[in-house]
Amino acid sequence: MLHLWNLRQKRPAILHSLKFNRERITFCHLPFQSKWLYVGTERGNTHIVNIESFVLSGYVIMWNKAIELSTKTHPGPVVHLSDSPRDEGKLLMGYENGTVVLWDLRSKRADLRVYYDEAIHSIGWHNEGKQFICSHSDGSLTFWNLKSPSRPFQIIVPHGKIQQDGKKIESCKPILKVEYKTCKNSEPFIIFSGGLSYDKPWRRPSLTIMHGKAITVLEMDHPIVDFLTLCETPYPNEIQEPYAVVILLEKDLIVVDLTQSHYPIFENPYPMDIHESPVTCTQYFADCPPDLIPVLYSVGAKHKKQGYSSKEWPVSGGAWNLGAQTYPEIIITGHADGSVKFWDASAITLQMLYKLKTSKVFEKQKLEGKPTAEMAEEDPFAIQLMYWCPESRIFCIAGASAYVIVYRFSKHEVNPEISCLEVQLQSEIEDNISPEAEMIPPFPNASSHLSSLKDLSGSTNTVASEGIVKDSIPCLSVKARPVRMPPGYQAELVIQLVWADGEAPQQITSLTANSAYGVVAFGNCSNLVVVDFIQKTVLLSMGSFELYGSSDLFQRQPRSPRRSKQFAAGLTELSDGPISLELERCKSPTASDNRENSISHSRSSSVSSIDKETKETITALYFTESFARKNDTTASPCLWVGTGLGVVLTVSINLPSTDELRQAEPVTASPSGTFLSLKGAVLTFACLDCSGTLIHPPYEAWRDPNSMEESERTKKRKLVLHSSCSQDTGDHQFAIICSEKQAKVFSLPSQTCLYVHNVTDTSFLLRADVVTLCNSACLACFCASGRIIVHSLPSLRPLLDVNYLPVTDMRIARTFCFTNEGQALYLGSPTEIQRLNYSQEMFDNLQDMLGELFTPVETPEAQYRGFLKGLFGGTGGTLDREELFGEATAGKASRSLAQHIPGSGGVEGMKGAAGGVIGDLARARLALDERGQKLGELDEKTARMMTSAEAFSKHAHEVMLKYKDKKWYQF
Repeated sequence: MLHLWNLRQKRPAILHSLKFNRERITFCHLPFQSKWLYVGTERGNTHIVNIESFVLSGYVIMWNKAIELSTKTHPGPVVHLSDSPRDEGKLLMGYENGTVVLWDLRSKRADLRVYYDEAIHSIGWHNEGKQFICSHSDGSLTFWNLKSPSRPFQIIVPHGKIQQDGKKIESCKPILKVEYKTCKNSEPFIIFSGGLSYDKPWRRPSLTIMHGKAITVLEMDHPIVDFLTLCETPYPNEIQEPYAVVILLEKDLIVVDLTQSHYPIFENPYPMDIHESPVTCTQYFADCPPDLIPVLYSVGAKHKKQGYSSKEWPVSGGAWNLGAQTYPEIIITGHADGSVKFWDASAITLQMLYKLKTSKVFEKQKLEGKPTAEMAEEDPFAIQLMYWCPESRIFCIAGASAYVIVYRFSKHEVNPEISCLEVQLQSEIEDNISPEAEMIPPFPNASSHLSSLKDLSGSTNTVASEGIVKDSIPCLSVKARPVRMPPGYQAELVIQLVWADGEAPQQITSLTANSAYGVVAFGNCSNLVVVDFIQKTVLLSMGSFELYGSSDLFQRQPRSPRRSKQFAAGLTELSDGPISLELERCKSPTASDNRENSISHSRSSSVSSIDKETKETITALYFTESFARKNDTTASPCLWVGTGLGVVLTVSINLPSTDELRQAEPVTASPSGTFLSLKGAVLTFACLDCSGTLIHPPYEAWRDPNSMEESERTKKRKLVLHSSCSQDTGDHQFAIICSEKQAKVFSLPSQTCLYVHNVTDTSFLLRADVVTLCNSACLACFCASGRIIVHSLPSLRPLLDVNYLPVTDMRIARTFCFTNEGQALYLGSPTEIQRLNYSQEMFDNLQDMLGELFTPVETPEAQYRGFLKGLFGGTGGTLDREELFGEATAGKASRSLAQHIPGSGGVEGMKGAAGGVIGDLARARLALDERGQKLGELDEKTARMMTSAEAFSKHAHEVMLKYKDKKWYQF
């Protein structure tokens, strides 16, 4: 198929399509300022398409007429088409089997034919039009002269080595594309992709630049799709003067500077490397503190690579429109290699601010005997979960090898030793559970079970030798020496789950932290851990079943840990098979991304076979100032815990009474004995005050822990608490809890259920977030069936329910997230972040925010190649393509050859008003605009032609006067 795109509108759209019914397209060529497109096919034929009407011309160059009649073999597909720089009436056609034909379009016959015994991949003209160069499948380049086409006048194999016999040069990999560009004051450039020697199969894809005798090989990180040489002149028959090469890679776009030695690349102003390593998780923050973006950019700028070209990015065109949006937005992406990237997503632009490499706190992995062999062979540092508090700048990540790292932000470089805790979890529990009641009465407090605690700074852990059961060792080794930490996020504490009885620890499924409390909490498929990252101690380590105490109605039996089977899959990209969400939460965030199976929209009950596989997974955690028990009169620090069985439990956090005692006195955490129940795995929590305003968790205002100023370092911690409305009697808070099946609103501290809404019965929720929209809180949900559902809070009234996107793979399920102001995002493909919006205010301003791809410029005039030769009796002359290819001369093409398909996007923004008066007015206005634009262009062209005619007439008159005596005027 051929597609014609319209780039003159903010949302590019296809205007025309042409579907070939019998032949596959292999090559296209559009001459400069021509409306006739040459199309080569797999059968060796060349068709001509009018790109204005998108109809085939009756003029066809059949393969059997292009080659000699005596040739009995088919020449293969067309691999090259180009018009001669000297005469646009000559078309050079290259065929795969090594045949090259120079076709005269006027006389409809071949002027010359060239044969070579190696397959051709591409051809490039010399600007004079007397020579051309071919690249071949054996890594050779052949140079041909039109005057002696019987054999090439030069053959080279740029990367070939002379073999032992000293005669023949060894073959190399195919040269897939070659370009031949001339310079005024130096040797020409020959630029090609491929062609490397076979004796180094590990070599990466490369671009070779030959300039005189110098050969430079530029290795690429990804396979080359195509490249284009940028030149000073647009005319093919002039000396081109190349200055840059644009290289399109499978996962990047780079531009090489040809004017500087060693050919440095230009610094790309656009983010092309969001998928430099596969994205494993995302977070999206709208309306962030305004100082965050400049701060992150300033520390990120210090880490930028050196060695870029000193010149500015050479590709221009288009314009950004920022629109009326004023609040900053930040996107955070976690990657399979352990890196985390912070992006400025304000308005429509996307710019990387800062990159954090979390793997730097660990020792490099050994090739053999590494403890992660069964856990995360390919991506042991893959980011599974992230937590970020923009106000306090606390950042936490959970990695694939069962560890959590707590980071603090500093503007100063430090070289500390890394603090580390090892946590050994309790034994797993048999999963034959059968809950029957939705609400279960409270039970007495249960005592916490602290795990064994080890400080890595004073001990070293080694992998057990073969035959010895691994026990109490972490999956990765933390560096035991001082580590240089540049400005930015610096590791405060590493928490690692360790092996138990020869079994690897389960991966982490939920993560949260609170800077005001100085506490981080995380859970996995069967356990909950709470850690004080200020005093670096474990506060709570319990199996999820132990949180119930003696009132647990689920019948379970203790058992030894079983081998985790979820690490068999490679950790390269997000899985997209029909996998249960709860099971997926226990898995690495990266897995095979090549399957296209759809997710099942029906799901087993969360207390049946799926949860037997996952036991009682900790699925959601939330720190807040709330009421842990029914009889509480004041709000206190709490940790809300949600499980895969739909149970919500609360853990009380007891902090020292004053900030001065926080560093010394112990902090305690214990289950409160209160729990609530919902259908399905718990996804999210939130609290509203009595007026319905969202209560934000308390946080510590940021201060630089490594500041050079003594006053800054010793400054007292400033805690920011939400000012809740006060009531002498009655309830003070609304607790919002949403599971994958239903949402409930409870009144606290009485724990009365005020509102219940079954969000879905036939599917299940993949993501739910409590966000603010137009200064009001609402519950935004994304369903596995593709629906986006928004409810008001606290009443749970439906505000929006639309079918948006059926979930076809687990990548969407794992990366979809909502944020404030009616926005959301997900990873639409391994290389693309898709943003969406459900706010009317944003929708009204969207057109103003979109950028302009097309920038009007004055098009250079087409050169009349061979015009003077034709005037004075030469062989050249202008080519009237309309006369040659038009219907009057060439006739109509066969209707069965190709089918014309009108595009759907010729008129932008017509969908909503396609059938009404507004649509008619919009179409009429667009038609008038296009007609006016064409008339304006016609006037400009007419004026230019008149000017050219006057100049030519004047010049011709001068020539006639000069040679009047010699009677040249008679000619």
